[in-house]
Amino acid sequence: MNTTGRIFRVSLYGESHGQAVGVIIDGCPAGIPLAPEDFLSDLARRKSGAEGTTPRKESDTPVILSGVYRGRSTGSPIHIEFRNENTKSEDYTDFSAIPRPGHADFTGTMKYRGWQDPRGSGHFSGRITIGLVAAGVIAKRVLERLGSVRFTTKITEAGGSREVETAVREAKARGDSIGAIVEIRVSGAEAGWGEPFFDAAESVIGHNLFAVPAVRGVEFGDGFAAARMFGSEHNDPFIDSRGTTARNGAGGINGGITNGNEIVVRVAVKPASSISRSQHTFDFLSGTITELEIGGRHDSCIALRSAVVLEAAVACALADLALLARAEAPWESNITWRKA
Repeated sequence: MNTTGRIFRVSLYGESHGQAVGVIIDGCPAGIPLAPEDFLSDLARRKSGAEGTTPRKESDTPVILSGVYRGRSTGSPIHIEFRNENTKSEDYTDFSAIPRPGHADFTGTMKYRGWQDPRGSGHFSGRITIGLVAAGVIAKRVLERLGSVRFTTKITEAGGSREVETAVREAKARGDSIGAIVEIRVSGAEAGWGEPFFDAAESVIGHNLFAVPAVRGVEFGDGFAAARMFGSEHNDPFIDSRGTTARNGAGGINGGITNGNEIVVRVAVKPASSISRSQHTFDFLSGTITELEIGGRHDSCIALRSAVVLEAAVACALADLALLARAEAPWESNITWRKA
């Protein structure tokens, strides 16, 4: 579905070339300071304009329709809308019969029997993630109220190279696209957020991250490298009574529960499906293999704009886990260490 979260619930809506896209956030505590300008910094990180990003430019002005009064959240659902102003639907007319390789054109048609909105990729477009960025701003405000939670997000490599700008420039010159690795570090998260098994902190964070278009993999701490390590290498010895560890192979989570150390998440983002380089693929209308050249406005590396979206996805997951932990706090607040 289009909704995530148990207490901090986020619902995305809209289509890329429809009238508007947006988000509804339910479960935000009352009294959180919020104004339209609070969203501008993160929205700017998602905007196009940098080399390797789509030429499509939108004002991305957030319109708060409900849930905020006199600059504070009211406790009722917060509705934020973004109008679509710069659309070129004619760029997408061919994709109904010739689905783009690697894109949701084919699967969307199969699921909705051809009734989906194909303009600008419709509801499958990265345009929809602007609502998630807005929700992430609110989630980070919630986390700030609960503690000193801070996010640091960066692209560590693109196209297999740590020279990100050069790799993006070369892909653009080829008429191609490249993927990237985005690393998100979260400091200040309390120990005790998350549940064993199905609502493990990694499960909830991963659930949100995989909802972001183009995500192909997620790892925490040592991640896949742990499969090649000894336990003595991967384990995190404790060095003080606060639970601080000498290293952080677990990425800040043990047994599905945050341990108070820095949460470290790395996300693999695939290359964009829409490329100007010619490809041979199937034409479902004529029943023949054809040459597809994709025009329009597209990103050479979508991670350049999706890094803030991934950060928002993690923030929404952590806000939900933090509110759940607060709601489920035991009667006894003191911890007694004793032998079993």
